[in-house]
Amino acid sequence: MSEHVPTTDLLEPRLITETGLDRRIAEIVEPVAVDMGFKLVRVRMMNQNGLTLQIMAERADGTMTVTDCEALSQAISPVLDVEDPVDKEYHLEVSSPGIDRPMVRVSDFTRWQGNLLKCETSILVDNRKRFRGKITEVTPEGFVLERDQAAYGEEPRVTIPFTVLAEAKLILTDELIRDALRADKLAKAQAANQNEEADEAE
Repeated sequence: MSEHVPTTDLLEPRLITETGLDRRIAEIVEPVAVDMGFKLVRVRMMNQNGLTLQIMAERADGTMTVTDCEALSQAISPVLDVEDPVDKEYHLEVSSPGIDRPMVRVSDFTRWQGNLLKCETSILVDNRKRFRGKITEVTPEGFVLERDQAAYGEEPRVTIPFTVLAEAKLILTDELIRDALRADKLAKAQAANQNEEADEAE
């Protein structure tokens, strides 16, 4: 995992955004999330348990507790009721991105560099649209993937521009779980230190 500290920029644009109704909902809920100190990760309307509106979000440090999810849900719900973008009954579900998370910002790739990823591009890159491999390098323009299943004649490393990225998600591995637990522990320690400093200042 990269030693880079996750960005604190709540307004960092997403590389992968929604379309249609999901996009309209994202435009409604993102300002609410940002005001509360959260980054919107993904909005998706799913035919699950009837109709479920799933909203993924996280704090700038990558954490998202059950309490955070409840608070954001309570803040978003009345705004959605007023704007009324969905003309059917639905269930609102606010959650963290999870360990095998969607990768939607440049900072996600920097933070999880060294881990396995599967992704899809909107156009052919090196004669493919689907890739799986380890993130070995990240630049503002794209990332380098070391393929774990390169076909005969294919280069083991491929550079994927962010501009053609359609979907990307981390692959759950023991290494990823260890990295995620380590990052969560570090974030909690930093939060505890900030609370102690605030108490001392008072």
